[in-house]
Amino acid sequence: MIPPSSKSFKVDVIVIARDHEATLAETLARLPRRQLRNVIVVDNDSHDRTGRIAELGGAVVLREPQCGYGAACRRALMYLMSLPQPPEVAVFLNGDAVADAANVGTLIEPMKSGHFDLLIGSRSGGARLTAAEAGKLAAVNLIFALYGHRYTDLSPFRAIRYPALVALGMRDEDEGWLVEMQVKAITAGLRVAEVAVSPPAATPGRGGKLARAKQQVHAGAKILFTILRHATAR
Repeated sequence: MIPPSSKSFKVDVIVIARDHEATLAETLARLPRRQLRNVIVVDNDSHDRTGRIAELGGAVVLREPQCGYGAACRRALMYLMSLPQPPEVAVFLNGDAVADAANVGTLIEPMKSGHFDLLIGSRSGGARLTAAEAGKLAAVNLIFALYGHRYTDLSPFRAIRYPALVALGMRDEDEGWLVEMQVKAITAGLRVAEVAVSPPAATPGRGGKLARAKQQVHAGAKILFTILRHATAR
């Protein structure tokens, strides 16, 4: 594959945001805008000023009333497909500032060689997930057992070539979108790698530990179900 030139390397960033009024401005401000063509924020049924902050931050704002991470991502994909010239690479991240948006440049740099189709921004720096992230740890172990590919993270911070994104035929409308992409990437033979990315200087508060633990268990159960569903559909 011929590596793209710097002039033709069109990168669109998609920020998925739901009630991220407190963190979205920081996320948008830290993006390396000179390396990007478009910044798109999908306001996923927010009940605060997320959409307005996205507008003030100079982003293209899409609104997806159906609550669900995958639904928001699919809304962004439909927008990209409507453009006269789609991007070469689409970058996905959340508006919660858990991943440092300044790392977008680090994430997409390996794409310029033409050797990769999907790059996952691994927040574990290439290390295995810990027992504290039990749901994700079980998920990456199950993916390895079923498909023989070792992931270290299910990070929503990721870059994928636009043709590959379209070809995957993503369908999940909830938290299973992330693992669906990673499983389908394996079965489709995409060239996948993980890129170690640094965490933000400070992580915003997210509520109590009990609430976070319940959310992780709930999301983990959905992720495991998604993996098994794709495995039995092979």
